[in-house]
Amino acid sequence: MKRLFLLSVLCLLVLGISAQTAKEEIFADVYRSAANYYAYPAVTAVQTAPPAGYKPFYLSHYARHGSRFLIDPDDYEQPLEVMREADRNGVLTGLGKKTLCVLDSMSRMAKGRYGELTPLGARQHRGIAERMYKNFPEIFKGQVEIDARSTVVIRCILSMMAECNQLQALNPKLRFKNDASYHDMYYMNFSGDPHIKEMRKSPEVKAAKEAIRKEHIHPERLMKTLFANTDYLKWKVDAGELMTSLFDVASNMQSHDTGLELYSLFTKEECYDLWQLSNRGWYISFGPSPLTKGEMPSVEANLLENILNTADTCVVRKDSYATLRFGHESCLLPLACLLELDDCGYQTDDLDKLDAIWRNYKIFPMAGNIQFVFYRKKGSDDILVKVLLNERETKLPVKSDVAPYYHWKDVELYYRNKLEALRK
Repeated sequence: MKRLFLLSVLCLLVLGISAQTAKEEIFADVYRSAANYYAYPAVTAVQTAPPAGYKPFYLSHYARHGSRFLIDPDDYEQPLEVMREADRNGVLTGLGKKTLCVLDSMSRMAKGRYGELTPLGARQHRGIAERMYKNFPEIFKGQVEIDARSTVVIRCILSMMAECNQLQALNPKLRFKNDASYHDMYYMNFSGDPHIKEMRKSPEVKAAKEAIRKEHIHPERLMKTLFANTDYLKWKVDAGELMTSLFDVASNMQSHDTGLELYSLFTKEECYDLWQLSNRGWYISFGPSPLTKGEMPSVEANLLENILNTADTCVVRKDSYATLRFGHESCLLPLACLLELDDCGYQTDDLDKLDAIWRNYKIFPMAGNIQFVFYRKKGSDDILVKVLLNERETKLPVKSDVAPYYHWKDVELYYRNKLEALRK
């Protein structure tokens, strides 16, 4: 009886943890509010053993680059100049002066490195490579060929090299083909669909985003802690713009090996509010939002087709193989939605209910990745596959009697039909 009671308590605890709201998750780890600036979290997921006799032979992945500096010089310089001018006018509080010093330090650190990979970003990809090697050792035995491709952006190229160098260190016999060419950009980072671009700029989308900003940006408390003169603040400072700019810098600082921080400027409630601004914005512009007719994920049709075609080629090979691709969050997120991994394909018109299901920090943190892992069994033609999102096993929109493993023939048929429907 005592054992049954303890088991019941444990089940209730597990259910309670799994049922955390987005607000509770962000309050527990405020760094999650950084959304696409969220540094790759520690991996604790355990891999489910495959059905008897099945062994991995092919791995295909698309990874976002690792942690980076902010891309635009204005991301640092604009809030810095606002604070400098206020300091020259003698209207900063003590906290305002400290904030100015941190902004100045971050601006100096970033100068000439805008958008570049940080040392943490390289470590993230080395860790991913090490776990791939540990979790699927059969794939990386002997003189296996690794086809690694990157977009032409330097942070992606360096992420590719970090991952490949770690694999090479674990097995010097691995044979790598590394490439970063405009030749592959049509699927590695496709952005040429004018229809998609126009939908993102439609009056309905602009109005929705403006309404979201009004609902979730509340800078009054923060401004009072930074500025001693309310008249100056009213006349000279765009408070909402400064708040979001400071939050971007604060969010991205977790990508650096530094003791500096700005997150303490914000209450947890403000962090949650600002995350909702980001979560809803990404959902509308890159996710399956009905506001953009659920069409945004279709921008990754070329990437999905490349994954399917390359897998077909590798399935008929006798040897093991791996295909590694390195790109951006603006590709990874819509790809996860197109694949309908877990709840990534969730659609709702009610944005107030969105974060109960759809949370962007779970999809595309720095170094976020999707891995297809293929398994075969000696004497059987039935190929199995499982798909990992940030190294966690996911549910696919396909029936399976061996989940989280799926029969490749069923998975491929589903996605081929989806691509055909998209292109009609």
